[in-house]
Amino acid sequence: MFGGDVHVVWEKFCRYFDVEPRIVPLERGKYTIGPDDVSPHIDENTIGVAAVLGTTFTGHKDDIVGINDLLLQIKSERGLDIPLHVDGASGGFVWPFLYPHSEWDFRLEQVHSINVSGHKFGLVYPGIGWLIFREPSDLNRDLVFEENYLGKTDATFTLNFSTGSSMVLAQYYNFVRYGRAGYTYIMRHMQQNARALAEKLQSMGRFELIGPDEEQLPLVAFRLSGDNDYDEFDIAWQLSAERGWMVPAYTLPPNAQDIKIMRALVKETLSREHVDTLARDIEEACATLEKKGGAHESERRKIMTGPGH
Repeated sequence: MFGGDVHVVWEKFCRYFDVEPRIVPLERGKYTIGPDDVSPHIDENTIGVAAVLGTTFTGHKDDIVGINDLLLQIKSERGLDIPLHVDGASGGFVWPFLYPHSEWDFRLEQVHSINVSGHKFGLVYPGIGWLIFREPSDLNRDLVFEENYLGKTDATFTLNFSTGSSMVLAQYYNFVRYGRAGYTYIMRHMQQNARALAEKLQSMGRFELIGPDEEQLPLVAFRLSGDNDYDEFDIAWQLSAERGWMVPAYTLPPNAQDIKIMRALVKETLSREHVDTLARDIEEACATLEKKGGAHESERRKIMTGPGH
């Protein structure tokens, strides 16, 4: 069971392994899930609940503490021991450094597994990630294959076997080079620039920020406020066509599919000077669209049907 705010990989998993997905829909103004959303979908056939730490859509986290408490209550009252998995693909490298006192990990009793990607905020190019279990018994032995390989026995539970090692070396270098203090510095720098961009967007009087006061990835999720002759997709096209910025516009999952938002991801390579330039370009794009109206429909379709986020 998971919310509509998960990455598409969860639906792939259910389809490939013939698991019935119970997807909790989002709602207008509520773009993450909590215990009240999860509770109606749980029964004796529930094999697990997945919660997101840093959603693709808005960068926020599900109410992981609340869901954990619900599962503890269900275990006590109904005898159902349902594990909680945390999808920390993006947030697993952010929350420990920006929000160290926020509980989402193995400090919570029902959290049995966590995944995290190194190619996002681990600062490594694609190809490395982790699936971490609370204890060995949480990994079903039926999923583990032992291979007598070149004189020693290897155990693996991945779908492939041999892979490149370059990204492993890159991640190891980052761990040694930066350490906790270095990652904390980098994440705080990104957060400061994200907040600076958010302040500039808010000062324009054109946009509504999505959850600016909540724990969030270093990004700015925003949408147009008021009535306009253009929309978020028009702004995305204008920024791409005239300025070369890739600031995606997209709609949210059901039941919030009528909500259009934009997302500016702030990584370590986006300097404060870049933030100032991006904010200025967004304001100029809006001014241009006010004069000429929305982008041509064919151009808008290119954005709406282009690569996913």
